[in-house]
Amino acid sequence: MQPDAVRPDPGVIAAEPALPVGAVPAGTAARRILSDPVGTAHIALATARARLALRSCREVGYGPRLFGRCRVSGGSGIHIGERLLMIAGTAPCELDAHDGGRLEIGHRVFVNYGTSISAHTLVRIGDDCKIGQHAIILDCDYHEMDDPLHYGGHGPSLPVVLEQGVWLGARVTVLKGVTIGRSSVIAAGSVVTRDIPPGVLAGGMPAKVLRKLDLRPGPAAS
Repeated sequence: MQPDAVRPDPGVIAAEPALPVGAVPAGTAARRILSDPVGTAHIALATARARLALRSCREVGYGPRLFGRCRVSGGSGIHIGERLLMIAGTAPCELDAHDGGRLEIGHRVFVNYGTSISAHTLVRIGDDCKIGQHAIILDCDYHEMDDPLHYGGHGPSLPVVLEQGVWLGARVTVLKGVTIGRSSVIAAGSVVTRDIPPGVLAGGMPAKVLRKLDLRPGPAAS
């Protein structure tokens, strides 16, 4: 004999399902469309373009937008959070997860044109990170350092982690085994070869701490 079904209490109002991160209620969306139909069409096209370019990725969250081009390789190892924004009209971006590698991109990440990100083991980009144009993030050297002709494979691979709110300036290179702490800023043209603590401005070749940031209280600084 089947147990009686649980009947909802008529005096209890059921909670509405939660919206995805960054989503807006239907009424608000309708008002935006009416107030700016051209802008809304551009965003819709960017979302469709992102879905097409990122279709091979293992996971893509709500509301990705791609203005330009993005080349994806090894999509089964790529996980992308909500509200990714890529501005890649001047030069395409590249996302590459090699065999056994994992590339994780958090929520609300901004990636500018010409950026190349490569994961042989792990590259993790935290929520709210900003990646400047022509930045390079890679977790291995791509050539064997000790081979006389620098053949012999890509060499050892070590995880790269950008914690929440990190900002990489234009043409920053982040090399293997590096963790950049929460809310830190890396000056344009820097090469990051060692860990950077949270909440600082760092720069140079190799990058070193230049000063501590006077961060305002808020989600990224708490």
